[in-house]
Amino acid sequence: MRSRYSAYTLRDEVYLLKTWHASTRPPSLSFSDAPQWRGLKVLKLTELTVEFVARYKMNGKAEKIHEKSRFIQESGEWFYLDGELKDS
Repeated sequence: MRSRYSAYTLRDEVYLLKTWHASTRPPSLSFSDAPQWRGLKVLKLTELTVEFVARYKMNGKAEKIHEKSRFIQESGEWFYLDGELKDS
């Protein structure tokens, strides 16, 4: 999770797509209107999920995403599967 957050801050499309499960992976990512990421707080970890809050600025306004992400392991590697947005 932390490595994917870092990849978003760096706008590293290659890494993000590589770590996204093939069953839910988009064909590409757009960073044209990407926010300025300000921080990540992991709230809860289980074997297959990570609940987190990520703070960012968009058009000068502070915002946050609260998500419960699901991951899957295949051949010893972890992949992002999908996420459920939570009310904060």
